[in-house]
Amino acid sequence: MSREPRDPPLFYRAHVFCCINERPEGHPRGCCKRKGSERLRNYMKARAKELGLKDVRINAAGCLDRCELGPSMVIYPEGVWYTVRTPEDVDEILAVHVMGGRRVPRLMMDAPVPAPATAD
Repeated sequence: MSREPRDPPLFYRAHVFCCINERPEGHPRGCCKRKGSERLRNYMKARAKELGLKDVRINAAGCLDRCELGPSMVIYPEGVWYTVRTPEDVDEILAVHVMGGRRVPRLMMDAPVPAPATAD
């Protein structure tokens, strides 16, 4: 959905939702929390503060329904979804997407997975 000229200004330039949902042990879909999402969300929130990103909001979210691909994160207003596994992934998303306005294709959900190298 595009913004209309009469829409009020965005309250945050970027709003990041990090799934920290927890499902029961052994659930077939898994869950982001068991994959370390809470730790990564806390790290992202602290890093955004360190970087002085006052117009960016990092929020915890309940289930974003992409459990198998998690830890899941979505950034609005663009609606870009990421799988984030390490603090380095968080740093890259903050630098490239949130601060630089570009995407991080290797972390985007539904991005093609590179084929494994074959031994010749």
